[in-house]
Amino acid sequence: MSKPPFLTLPPAARAYRLTTARGEFAVHEAGEPVRGTALLVPGFTGSKEDFIALLEPLAAAGYRVLAVDGRGQYESPGPREEAAYALQELARDVLAQAAAVGGGPLHLVGHSLGGLVARAAVLRDPAPFASLTLLSSGPAAISEEQQARTKLLVAALEALREDMPSVWAAMRAQDPEDAPADAPEVAAFLRERWLGTVPEQLIATGRVLISEPDRVAELAGVALPKLVLSGVVDYAWPVPLMDDMAVRLSASRVVVEGAEHSPNAENPQVTADALVAFWEDSTSE
Repeated sequence: MSKPPFLTLPPAARAYRLTTARGEFAVHEAGEPVRGTALLVPGFTGSKEDFIALLEPLAAAGYRVLAVDGRGQYESPGPREEAAYALQELARDVLAQAAAVGGGPLHLVGHSLGGLVARAAVLRDPAPFASLTLLSSGPAAISEEQQARTKLLVAALEALREDMPSVWAAMRAQDPEDAPADAPEVAAFLRERWLGTVPEQLIATGRVLISEPDRVAELAGVALPKLVLSGVVDYAWPVPLMDDMAVRLSASRVVVEGAEHSPNAENPQVTADALVAFWEDSTSE
């Protein structure tokens, strides 16, 4: 679970609903598109707040940045139907968001599950995008250990989808005893985000994480600059697996020191610097 380091939007950022051909999506936006625009797609159980610490440094570098809640995620509405959250439906949403954002080079960044969604969008239609960054996202399904945990969560959600507080309590009870305590405001936000997310979204996307096939060869055939960025360790996809994926994609590769599964939240300045450097290279070729 990605945990934002803080929750207050920087002064230059604003929260609103982005209107698209596929509905409205809650976004955080900052900056002007002096050098381009970035669309940031969060992961499983995540939200736009996972990118909050990237908004200011990316905007300061000359980019318009939009972090988005996907359909059924936290503050974006969504139906109580699992079919609405199939991977291809979420990919169509990203393409609709890209069309609504418009103008200038558009860099797509997907974190974890969001990387699988972003990949599906690019494979469906790469034309809107100037680059693709897979942030702590791997080539196929998550690791076997995480598959087992996710299967248990999906089963709990299927049985208790009308009692999300109980699922949340059971899930947090599985946290390691030596895990550092979250700040009270972060703990309250994480629970609020969980309760605000449509359970069918979590069920459907959880199934994606445990079943997604390897589509690296297909993505390698798309003529788009690519970056694989991760922390030094990762519980969802082993770092050597992401190293190999970068080679197979002929992609740039960055490992962020002092970060694990969420470099965007755990070492945001270094992550922002790496993104900006990659985007500059992508648009100067």
